[in-house]
Amino acid sequence: MDAGYASPVEAETVERAPAAPLALYVHWPFCVSKCPYCDFNSHVRDAIDQDAWREALLRDLAFEAEAGPRGPLGSIFFGGGTPSLMPPATVAALLEAAERHWGFAPGIEITLEANPSSVEAARFADIAAAGVNRVSLGLQALDEEALRFLGRAHGLDEGLAALDTAQRAFARVSFDLIYARPGQSADAWGAELARALAFGTGHLSLYQLTIEPGTRFATLAAKGELATIEADEAAALYEQTQAMTEAAGFPAYEISNHARLGEESRHNLAYWRYQPYLGVGPGAHGRRGHVSTQRHRKPENWLKALARNGHGIVEETPLSAADEALETLLMGLRLREGVPLPRIESVLDRAGLDRMERQGLVERRAGRLFARPEGMLLLDGILAEIAA
Repeated sequence: MDAGYASPVEAETVERAPAAPLALYVHWPFCVSKCPYCDFNSHVRDAIDQDAWREALLRDLAFEAEAGPRGPLGSIFFGGGTPSLMPPATVAALLEAAERHWGFAPGIEITLEANPSSVEAARFADIAAAGVNRVSLGLQALDEEALRFLGRAHGLDEGLAALDTAQRAFARVSFDLIYARPGQSADAWGAELARALAFGTGHLSLYQLTIEPGTRFATLAAKGELATIEADEAAALYEQTQAMTEAAGFPAYEISNHARLGEESRHNLAYWRYQPYLGVGPGAHGRRGHVSTQRHRKPENWLKALARNGHGIVEETPLSAADEALETLLMGLRLREGVPLPRIESVLDRAGLDRMERQGLVERRAGRLFARPEGMLLLDGILAEIAA
């Protein structure tokens, strides 16, 4: 089967699956340092009042529970920033409160993003004891020079030791790698990816390096001080990645995420399938009912809003049926399983869709719309053509 889309049997299996429970996202905004490629809502602070932050997050959580919807929770994701900098007691308190507010579905997936430093790895056993059962480790590269280029605070040996500690502490482990780095050859990436596939984790997130506005890399690129890889070279590395991961039993279930069967991130699938999720903490987004929510991004502004209003929300936006259909299309076409046609038909440009299908970039089959393997790297252009 071609990588990038589901067979009819897979599609029918997904379609018949029961509706997923709620997903909860908790944002911890602090990092030890800011990586030059990062445009996430992360901040470096000299001192953090851990007790105050625990109480603030618990208060934001309680507000979201009161606002609805009801549970149970099928997944919780601690993202950031660097959530592994949170004291394990804070993780435990948030999980206890979440279970009290919503209840937990059987087999709930609880993920925490972590940096692979020795200091943070020393907390893994306590974080697991608090209830986290899945960790997403930001290795980012398996090469010392590349780690320095990416501004990472850990070295390779330290990162691999943290991976080993994580695999002993948590039931499920994923890690991230960034490829298509300047000067990276197909042979070098192939060797790095082969090593990554041999570590025995169930999930890999493999991202091409992109120069995001507002980052240090963007500043360097604008000055001509950062060379970037050519588009055709990046496309070749993407195709190499798909072939190697597919052969190793790690097919891409989303454009940049690969997993053994059953090891897919259930939390991230809730986003991509456009299911409801709740978000608390600075900068967190959520979608409950037909309303999207957004918290204040800057930690200090979020704290002030929480003290003033009892929550950190800066904006609540009603979502029309057209809004939801369009977002379902934008998110769902990233998935190997595609997106159900009945959920998106109202926002499809039929002429554009027919044109993209004739070009072999998308496919309608078994009541779903899929991006073909040839179309996965062209999603932005495809969406511009098929969205009315």
